[in-house]
Amino acid sequence: MTSTFNHLYDYGWKYFEQATVTILKKGKIPKHIGFILDGNRRFARKMGATSTLFGHYEGFRRLEKVLELCMQLGIIEITVFAFSIENFKRSQDEVDYLMQLFRETFDGFCDNSSFIVENDIRVQFMGEIDYLPKDVADLARKVMEQTKDNKTRTFNICCPYTSRDEMTSSIKKNLHMVEEGKLDIDRKTIEQHLFTSTSSPLDILVRTSGEIRLSDFLLYQATRGCQIQFIDCYWPEVSLWKLLPILLEYQIYHDYIPKESIS
Repeated sequence: MTSTFNHLYDYGWKYFEQATVTILKKGKIPKHIGFILDGNRRFARKMGATSTLFGHYEGFRRLEKVLELCMQLGIIEITVFAFSIENFKRSQDEVDYLMQLFRETFDGFCDNSSFIVENDIRVQFMGEIDYLPKDVADLARKVMEQTKDNKTRTFNICCPYTSRDEMTSSIKKNLHMVEEGKLDIDRKTIEQHLFTSTSSPLDILVRTSGEIRLSDFLLYQATRGCQIQFIDCYWPEVSLWKLLPILLEYQIYHDYIPKESIS
């Protein structure tokens, strides 16, 4: 009897979630949303896990679910802060574990992941890929090569990345071209050499864990027209219901405020 009740409860809840997604899609849906995946280690401690590595594992599982939700909503570009250059300063055990999670995830992408294929997702890596262990970097490049012709949606993985490094890299490329007499530096040329040069404008940037800071992520991109949201839950706890107020605020802001008022 209990199992039957649980089955009916799960079915009813999933139906309610799907109905909510359908209603949301009647309004304006953001094209590009970014996530700072924060709070995995604190989530592990909250759950009483003996190791904070449990939080990273749950964080990767949650990423799969959030990506599926974004696909259902019709969001065409998702950018995630998967690993900061600064994270290499963490304990070797933690870094090694994260690299192993990357190996398994990237390898899954290479093996013609049904999720990637069905949603026609192009996977891009943004950051200093050569900082990764060689086999992980090779897998990242293989994923990009295999998915480069996919056109419908884009999944950007910032790994290893910091915004300061991205802007420094862009300025260096600009200076090199100036030295060759090929261009003059302006805002447009800076943007053309950012890692996100082929991306659509960032509509929403979400940071989890209750921290009110951007942690060196997409600082240049999170400017005019970007809705920045800080939510008080750890990344492995993110769900449709945590994102619902953010999406509703986005729809109200863009559907009801006159365009000339948006700056």
